[in-house]
Amino acid sequence: MKLFLAEDDAVLADALLTRLGQLGFSVSHAADGLAAQRHLLAEPFDAVILDIGLPGQSGLQVLRNVRVHKPALPILLLTALDSMEDRVAGLDAGADDYLVKPFEFPELEARIRALLRRHRVADNVRDELHFGRLRLDRGGQRAWCGQQALELSARELQLLDILMAHADRVVTKEQIAGELSGDGEEVGANAVEVYVHRLRKKLDGSGVGIRAVRGLGYLLAISDAA
Repeated sequence: MKLFLAEDDAVLADALLTRLGQLGFSVSHAADGLAAQRHLLAEPFDAVILDIGLPGQSGLQVLRNVRVHKPALPILLLTALDSMEDRVAGLDAGADDYLVKPFEFPELEARIRALLRRHRVADNVRDELHFGRLRLDRGGQRAWCGQQALELSARELQLLDILMAHADRVVTKEQIAGELSGDGEEVGANAVEVYVHRLRKKLDGSGVGIRAVRGLGYLLAISDAA
């Protein structure tokens, strides 16, 4: 997952870049509003963390300008302002969520995961993913290999969704854990290994395999036997 961080506080920005990188996100950063807007309009991102009090151009103005071109991009506002009027202004400008400084990292992480889940459901609820002989109906929560339905648990369907959405790209174990976590439940690295093992067995014979890339994560790929 590719995130964008617009934050002019160097200490906070460094801490967020480190923490989010440890969670498996690829994060780009800008320290002023004009640079942030250029990046956001020119490059694709899965979600944005946007400070309101940016120099050069305010975060609210960046938000308004970006929304014209990317209405579905998930954007979380950060601000030191906590009045009702400030929250309303941010949400009315197009923010999906709002977090007041100072905040705890786990809360920010949970809000990012929630944004990504909501965006995936809202944007893809009727979509189908295809890879090789695999087909995944995201809205109906069903998967097939050719015409044969696959018997998958809810977690296995979630994992397959993540891997198919990033097909031919490596997905880190931390990223998978983050996307599977939610609703008060944290999924650890050991659990991810278990889910990958189970899903790999159920994909046997499909012509699609889950490759472990040492030191990086997992990759959904067409198997040699396909």
